[in-house]
Amino acid sequence: MARATHDPVPPVVPAQPEATPGTRDELVRAIDALVDECRVECLWSFRPDYYPRTDPERQQVLDAIQERSSRDVFRRAGRLKAWLSRHSSGGSASS
Repeated sequence: MARATHDPVPPVVPAQPEATPGTRDELVRAIDALVDECRVECLWSFRPDYYPRTDPERQQVLDAIQERSSRDVFRRAGRLKAWLSRHSSGGSASS
C-alpha cells in the first residue's frame, strides 16, 4: 500500500500569545477592541454603539462574548476577565 505524499491535515500553528494588559487603561482598550471585533457575531443583542463603562458591564459583555464566540475568542475573553477580576478595585465607581 502506497503512502500518501502529502499530509492531509495541516499542522496546527499555535496562536501568538496576546500581551497581558499592563495598566487598567490598556485593559479597557483591549476590552473595547474585543467588543468591536465581536459586535456582529456575539453582541448582536447589545446596542450597535455599546461599550461597557463599568467593571460589572465589562464582565457582562465578556460573558456574552464567551457564550457566542469561537474557541480562540473565548480564550481571549477569559484572559481579559481574569485580569479584570484581579485588578478591579473601585474603577467602576468613577464616572
